[in-house]
Order: sequence, then C-alpha cells, then structure tokens
Amino acid sequence: MEHTDVVKRNLLDAGCSDSSADFVEQLVKAGRLTDALQEMRVIRCDLMDALHQSQRKVDCLDYLIRKTEKEIRSTTERR
Repeated sequence: MEHTDVVKRNLLDAGCSDSSADFVEQLVKAGRLTDALQEMRVIRCDLMDALHQSQRKVDCLDYLIRKTEKEIRSTTERR
C-alpha cells in the first residue's frame, strides 16, 4: 500500500491511539497487509463497542428527559 503516512493519519483521525496507529503503519510498511487489515478490524470493533455504549447512555438520558417533560406537563395542567 502506498502512502503509509495517509494510513496513520486516517487511523489517528478515527480516534486510534498513537501506538495502535504506529503498529498498523509498521505492518503496512512491512507488507503485512492481511495483519494490518485484521488489526484495523479489531480497532473498528472497539470503536463500535464504544459507540454502542455511548448510545445506551444517550437512551437513558432521553428517557429521563421525556419523563421530566411529562411530569412538567402534568404539573402545569393541574394548575
């Protein structure tokens, strides 16, 4: 693969640690593309796990927001 610096930059932009980006870059430079691909897939899985964890947190907050809005409307209607 050409332009290994582009690979590293993209990995860093994706939120990878410097060490992970360096590791993948070295695999690419060594021509070990299958190993680099596997490592990128592992990194992707970690990012997806973090995304799902964040989504669960947002869902919890959305629930509390809806519940609070409903309580406000209920209190306002009683007046």
